[in-house]
Amino acid sequence: MTIRSFIKVVTLIIVVAVFSTACTRSNGTCSQDDGVILQILGSGGPIADDSRASSGYLIWVDGDSRVLIDAGGGTFLRFGEAGASFAKLDFIGLSHLHTDHSADFPALLKSGNFSDRDRPLPIAGPDGDGIFPGLKQYLRATFNAEDGAYAYLSSFLDGTNDTPMLTPREVAAGEPAVVYTSEALSVDALHVPHGIVPSVAFRVVIGDQVLVFASDQNGDDPSFVDFAKGASILVMHMVVPQDVAGVGRRLHAPPSVIGDIAGKVAPGKLVLSHFMARSLRELEQNVALVRKSYQGEIVLAEDLACVTP
Repeated sequence: MTIRSFIKVVTLIIVVAVFSTACTRSNGTCSQDDGVILQILGSGGPIADDSRASSGYLIWVDGDSRVLIDAGGGTFLRFGEAGASFAKLDFIGLSHLHTDHSADFPALLKSGNFSDRDRPLPIAGPDGDGIFPGLKQYLRATFNAEDGAYAYLSSFLDGTNDTPMLTPREVAAGEPAVVYTSEALSVDALHVPHGIVPSVAFRVVIGDQVLVFASDQNGDDPSFVDFAKGASILVMHMVVPQDVAGVGRRLHAPPSVIGDIAGKVAPGKLVLSHFMARSLRELEQNVALVRKSYQGEIVLAEDLACVTP
C-alpha cells in the first residue's frame, strides 16, 4: 500500500468515526429502554456488492417494533435479526415499487402468517403512473387468488382463514395526506420527485418525536422542506455523487442538494443512508458537501444500527 493510499484509508476511518453515531445494540437488537428508536434494517441500494441490505427502516416505541418503512432485498433477514415482531406492527409504508424498496415485502408477509397477529395491517404507498402500478394494483398482482404471483397468500387481501387483512391506502400527488392515525402515533405521506417513478416520503409523529423518511427523490420539490420541518430525525438517501448527470440526477439528489434541504429543515439528526459504491467512493467529500449547508449531527447508516432522537 502506498503512503497516499494509507492516508486515504485512515481519513475514511476518521470520517466514519466522527459522523456515524448509533445507540447501544447487542446482536442486532436495539436497547429496549422506553422511548423512540430508529433502527436501520437496510442501508444499501439495488446492487448486492457491499454486504448491505436494501432500503428498510424500523421504528421501535417502548420496546415494540411499531412502524416499518420500506422492505427492500435483505430486510426480511434483518427484521428477524433485529428481534422485531410482525404482530406488533401498526403500519407499513412502501415509499415506491422499485425492488430495492419492496422486494422482501411478500416474504415478510408470509413470515407474519406464523405470528399471533389478530388485527388488520395498514399499509400505504404511491398511486400508479405508466409502467409503475399503484399500491393496490401491486397487492392484487402479487396476492390475488386467481392470478397473483403468490396466490396462496390471497387471504391477506380479504382476511379469511383468520389472516390479518392488509388495509391499503394509496397516496396521490399533491398535498400531504394522513395515511395512518392512532392514539399512539400518526403517519403523513407526500409525493416526492423520483424521475418517472411514483414515490412518497413519510412523516411519523410519536408524541413529541418526528421521524421523516425522504425516500428516493431528486430534491427538486420545495414542498418537501415544509413537510419535513420539525423532524427529530431526517433520513435522506445519498445514492449518487455530486457530479451525477442524466437519469441518475433525475432520480436522486446529489450531496449538495441533500445538504441544502437538511439545512432548511434543520432536523435534530440527519441520517444518510441508501449508499451505493458510487456514493461511498468519495464519502469524505460527499459528507463535506452536505456539511456546507447543514451543521447538525450526521449519522452514516449501517445495517442494524440504532439511532435515538
